[in-house]
Amino acid sequence: MISTRFPIRSRLRAVADHAVTGLAVLATLLVVTPLLTIFGYLLYKGASSLNLAFFTKVPAPVGELGGGMANAIVGSAIMLGIASLMGVPIGIGAGVYLAEFGRGTKLAHAVRFTADVLNGVPSIVMGLAIYALIVVPQHHFSGFAGGVALGIMMIPTVCRTTEEMLLMVPHAVREAALGLGVPNWRSVLSITVRTASPGIITGCMLAFARVAGETAPLLFTALGNNYWSTSLNQPISALPLQIYVYALSPYDDWHRLAWAGALVLIVLIVLAVSLVRFVTSRGVLKGTS
Repeated sequence: MISTRFPIRSRLRAVADHAVTGLAVLATLLVVTPLLTIFGYLLYKGASSLNLAFFTKVPAPVGELGGGMANAIVGSAIMLGIASLMGVPIGIGAGVYLAEFGRGTKLAHAVRFTADVLNGVPSIVMGLAIYALIVVPQHHFSGFAGGVALGIMMIPTVCRTTEEMLLMVPHAVREAALGLGVPNWRSVLSITVRTASPGIITGCMLAFARVAGETAPLLFTALGNNYWSTSLNQPISALPLQIYVYALSPYDDWHRLAWAGALVLIVLIVLAVSLVRFVTSRGVLKGTS
């Protein structure tokens, strides 16, 4: 007599498979929906205020219509450039040390603990710290201080992501390189880091996206500027700062510009992240071909 348990079990497995697949699709929709909702609302509120003047002119005086955020866009690019030049190399270097050279050492535990603490420090506290360390001794606000604040905020995210990605590289890869007589430092740079580069780049992009919209640390460091200023030694404007000022104002025209600035900020972040992923993915594919 043929048992009927096997058809029942296969049906149960099929039901469980479809249920788990449905839950995974639902989780994906729950992740994507807020982003699409926010982006759609920004398009609705801010797209009508985008014009050539927005990208070419500085903010108009109080009571006058028009103006733009060209100085804020340039200021954000300058400070994010400083932050990336500071945060990415230091963060990757610390992550490489934790994963490859400092396993089990007291210094590695201290670095890991410091990175975890920095990751949880509120951005306004970081702004106050840089205000005391840089702004007060200089006796003035500056774009350099704003870039340093954002750079320090990038370091822990890049560090911990780099460490985790390097730990995921199989030990067989390291052993194969060492077996061929490759020095340890060369093996780490040319093989281990290269193998983990997609994950490391993702961590760098996450850190960049996090600090790109920060306002609180810039209030205590860069301060803001309604005029053209590209000097690192002077107060400088930034998109988050300009959006903050316009959003708190009582003028409807400034509110429209604040929505437009928020839309431009989101689009610039998405474009920067997409460009980096495209360039690096092509580089990885060429390197492995």
